[in-house]
Formats: sequence, structure tokens, C-alpha cells
Amino acid sequence: MVTRTDALTRREQILKEAARLFAERGFHGVGVDEIGAAVGISGPGLYRHFAGKDAMLAELLVGISGQLLTGGRRRVEESAADDDPAALLDSLIEGHIDFALDDRPLITLHDRELDRLRESDRKLVRQLQRQYVELWVDAVRAQYTALTETEARATVHAVFGLLNSTPRLSRPGALPSRAATADLLHRLARGAFAAASG
Repeated sequence: MVTRTDALTRREQILKEAARLFAERGFHGVGVDEIGAAVGISGPGLYRHFAGKDAMLAELLVGISGQLLTGGRRRVEESAADDDPAALLDSLIEGHIDFALDDRPLITLHDRELDRLRESDRKLVRQLQRQYVELWVDAVRAQYTALTETEARATVHAVFGLLNSTPRLSRPGALPSRAATADLLHRLARGAFAAASG
């Protein structure tokens, strides 16, 4: 008997492999049978979990946008009592770096395939992303009070571009370790904010 936990685990496996395959070969370059084979089930067996590839793509892109927003809000709430703008910004940067290093296929997928989503799903992704950006804008302006809202928003988008460049690293292991890569990205993000503040 399959429990709900087993079913969720299988869905997560399917989504992880679908993201990897879509990122490697493009959405149209991957068949349902290939995704199934990657997780050890028949292609038609995937339809017990998803209506099709379009549903997988939507869940991946809407899902990661929602996860980033939820994680960002949690970090804001956790730091509210401390009233330490620098610590909050560091926490947001660390959370995004974890995403950028651990979910590289989703970054590639977003860049290449967002326009393939149904309009309603695409709008939801954009809405979630805007809310996530605004968390960052507020955090940046709390620390760098001289920045205007427009300057802060432009800088946040630039930092996202920097952090989300991880799939384009020539070699994922070019730096000695994941920790070294994370540290470098953190310093670069902090440097960008400091430079924007003049």
C-alpha cells in the first residue's frame, strides 16, 4: 500500500528529474517516458502523479517561486525581534545562495521555459516573484537608508542576476568547495549593495 508520504516522495523525485532533464535538453526535447525511466517507473505511470509535462513545468516554476517567498518571509519574521538590518540582509542572501547552488536546473528552466506556462501560471510566478523582490527591497533600504526605492529595487534585481548565474559557471567545482562558492557569492552580493549605496 502506498502512503501519502510515499506518494509525495515519488512526486518530488519526478519533479527533480524532470527539472534536470528539461534544463539539459529543453522542455520539448524530453519525453514522458524518459522522465519515467529516470525515476524507475513507466512513462504512463507518471500520469498517476501529473496530468502531463505541462503540469510538471508549472509545478516546478510556481513551486520554486512560492518556496523562495515563503523562505524569505520566514527569515524576515525570525529577524524581526533582533532589529538588525545587516543580519536580515545576510540571511536573505544566504537563503538565495542555497537556492542558487542547490537548484541550478530550476534557474535554467525558468530562463528558458517560463513563457511555456499557461498565462495564469505565468502571472502567478510573476506575482510571487514581485512579492519576494519587495521583501529584499525593504531589507536593503533598512540597512542602506540613502538608497531610493527605485535604486534598491534595481540593485536587488542585479544581485539576483549575479546569484542566479550559478548554472553558467564553467565548472560547478571550479572553487574548492560549495562553502567557498557560497562565501564568494555572499561577498559579491554584499559588495554590490555597498557599491549601490555609494
